[in-house]
Amino acid sequence: MSDWKIEAKKHAEDMFPSEACGLVVVIKGRKRYVKCKNMAVNAYDHFIINPIDYANAEDSGTIVGIFHSHPYQSPNPSSADLTACENSKKIWYIYAVALEKWHEFESSGYKAPLIGRHYSFGVHDCWTLVKDYYESVGIKLRDWERPTDPESFRMNPYFDKCFKDTGFRELKEEEQLEHGDSILFAINSRGLNHVGVFLLPQQMVLHHIEGRLSSKDFYGEWLVKCTGKRLRYVK
Repeated sequence: MSDWKIEAKKHAEDMFPSEACGLVVVIKGRKRYVKCKNMAVNAYDHFIINPIDYANAEDSGTIVGIFHSHPYQSPNPSSADLTACENSKKIWYIYAVALEKWHEFESSGYKAPLIGRHYSFGVHDCWTLVKDYYESVGIKLRDWERPTDPESFRMNPYFDKCFKDTGFRELKEEEQLEHGDSILFAINSRGLNHVGVFLLPQQMVLHHIEGRLSSKDFYGEWLVKCTGKRLRYVK
């Protein structure tokens, strides 16, 4: 086993039962393991690399791989892991602590299905689902950088501030929703912290609520009550 894997394995064991995360960095011609702080609120089954740790690693060498551990699960990547790997364009390494097994993988063109995704803030959340839906119909939307943790977003949701810069306009009161329009919701929040896509003819909303699988749900009383703004893509 290479030296960096020995260090990564020890880091994973030290952090158990939380997920450890780190970076594989080439420094002076050798692969080194750089520990990173896991910023996820629920570190038992998620990880978010501290952006300061990532920036420091970039300054020290060339980042060639991303590592995290699965405390109890198999080392096989989740759908969120596969999506994040596609976004990073780097090799990913997973170490399963309880099973003492490794798995590595890299970008392969994976695209997560729109229905049935597990929630992972910043990777598989309501905005990425909406963005992926529009991409499936030939519209590439601007992405927005997330805060480092979901709680920061809950305290200061930004959908209401950026929909115009993303290419949407708000529908007038007399306008009816059309297939493919977007809706901003306030879900257990005073701010507009959730977004979905309206689909006809069944009057469904494609969306992804935290803690649930992505789904299509009927645009009925509860979702109507939570509606804050109705949007149409115009660019």
